[in-house]
Amino acid sequence: MGCVIATKKMMKPRDYKSEVPVVWCPGCGHYGVLDAIYRALAGAGIEPSQLISISGIGCSSRTPYFLHSYKMHTLHGRAGAVATGAQLARPDLTVMVFGGDGDGFSIGGGHMPHMARKNVNMTYVLFDNGIYGLTKGQYSPTSPSAMKAYTTPYGSPDEPLNPLLYMLTYGATYVAQGFAGKPSVCAKLIQDGLQHKGFSYIHILSQCPSFNTVDSVETYREAVAAIPDGHDTSNLGDAMTLARDGVNGGIPMGLLYQITRPTLDERMHAIVQGVSGHKGYDLNRIITLSRP
Repeated sequence: MGCVIATKKMMKPRDYKSEVPVVWCPGCGHYGVLDAIYRALAGAGIEPSQLISISGIGCSSRTPYFLHSYKMHTLHGRAGAVATGAQLARPDLTVMVFGGDGDGFSIGGGHMPHMARKNVNMTYVLFDNGIYGLTKGQYSPTSPSAMKAYTTPYGSPDEPLNPLLYMLTYGATYVAQGFAGKPSVCAKLIQDGLQHKGFSYIHILSQCPSFNTVDSVETYREAVAAIPDGHDTSNLGDAMTLARDGVNGGIPMGLLYQITRPTLDERMHAIVQGVSGHKGYDLNRIITLSRP
């Protein structure tokens, strides 16, 4: 069950709600994502004392404040790097990262490939609203080409990034996609990601009614399509085809890919074990330093 700690008591979504009032714009999809996170944590049975929630900068990066957990609100785009250190230092705890499309794929884009290829044992939930909402509407790496924003009054000159293809290409061992308007689906995908041993990436489409008038909640509801039963989640080629072409032209929603391979902390531990007996190394001291 990954790094999830067993608990003797049944957890409920409200057990993870902090005393901090949840504040986003009216109609923001992030409310649905947060509800899904509460449900997923309760379903996985994770004690708040066994959870670390880490974020960067952006609307979605407020999430740790709304969670009853250990938490770190870090630098723009650097949440994944900080979370990697936290996971290696405390592999006994559950590590979650929360960020947006700008935080994860613009300034933080250099970190995403390495979390995936190293297979860091953490769950990364990315809230994609296709815009920089916190700074009032600049276009992001996932904005549609037709997006007109403060920085692109005549439309974006860039092609939007495909985050699913990105994470599949770089070796993430769990890749799923949901839509904030379907929190029950998102909760299941996040819960399964929490219980996956390795790097879990859950991409969630989240409407921004304040600054993104292209990707509305109605647009998403009509565009998303559930991944059919029978999809081979262990087949990388099939997952990439889904990420590229969708489901009959619709945006794929569900689990695209899941495999098992050694995690970064397991590989690091194996290296420590491998120096046993090597001249100049005190294995007991190294093991002591590598554990909490």
